[in-house]
Amino acid sequence: MEKIVECVPNFSEGRDSTIIERIADAVRKTANAKLLDVDPNQDYHRTVITFVGTPEGVLQAALNAFSAAAESIDMSVHKGEHPRMGAADVVPFIPVRGVSMDECIALSKKFGAEIAARYHLPVYLYEHAAQTPLRQNLANIRKGEYEGLLEKLKDPEWKPDFGAAKFNAKLGATITGARIFLIAYNVNIKDPDPSKAHEIALRIRESGRPKRDDAGKIVKDEQGKTVNLPGRLMAVKALGVPLEQHKISQVSINLVNYNVTPPHIAFEAVKEEAKTLNQKVTGSEIVGLTPLEPLLMAGKFYASKFNLPKDASERELVEAGIKGLELSDLYAFEPRKKVIEYMI
Repeated sequence: MEKIVECVPNFSEGRDSTIIERIADAVRKTANAKLLDVDPNQDYHRTVITFVGTPEGVLQAALNAFSAAAESIDMSVHKGEHPRMGAADVVPFIPVRGVSMDECIALSKKFGAEIAARYHLPVYLYEHAAQTPLRQNLANIRKGEYEGLLEKLKDPEWKPDFGAAKFNAKLGATITGARIFLIAYNVNIKDPDPSKAHEIALRIRESGRPKRDDAGKIVKDEQGKTVNLPGRLMAVKALGVPLEQHKISQVSINLVNYNVTPPHIAFEAVKEEAKTLNQKVTGSEIVGLTPLEPLLMAGKFYASKFNLPKDASERELVEAGIKGLELSDLYAFEPRKKVIEYMI
């Protein structure tokens, strides 16, 4: 394929294997699209599916997957630890090879218009496809989540980009757009109580947190706006969540630009902050797939720790990156199944 687009939809189902397989199979059966990864999480009650293909093939696969999800997922009974607004919560299109960002924006608009018309749900555009600065950030759109969507749709500022401002109780809302490659990266904290993990998330994420006075009240400026304390890492979104299945908590991180903040920098920052809170980091995980480059970056960072030679091979660097990031803490990290270049 001369032109390759990646799509990484997040579906609000992480427990029913029959439903997850139905969605994955819809992609699998689409011409000119290749399913690369299916990554369910029971605690998050969410599944991340990754596929690549030609622009036309990926668009059709996304529509087919949405159709399968729409038949099977009911948001009115959904509960999970991860923020979400809809059955197909977020559906990003990412340029991989021979495709521009503008082409991916066009794909997201075709996708959004089609599902809004066919399934009568509100659809929002984000990141590079956003129509206003307020909607560039996924967190801004998803604020209030599914439970707050009914009220949100009454606000003219949150008129959908596609579809009517009417609440769809079964499907919620979908967010779609175009973006650069994002790495979903979680760092494991031994304490099952997520409060310390969330404190670490507040410290490291770019958006930081509201400043508070000695009495714990949020500080306002002269215009009455909240004074914010920025976090230590750029291009990072994060929150703390429990992972009951493993009796731990996680600093759940989105690395929105790994060239600005790669996984090893985030991992070391979390370890430093955890130490100040008397917390133990047990390892980390990459949800879905990763490009090869961030693993090589980590391998070079940890090279001296593992006594690698200056002319270390790609395989040696990848292994060092996996060991340094402790990526096999919860599940064995297999490069051939997790690195996108190895799977295309």
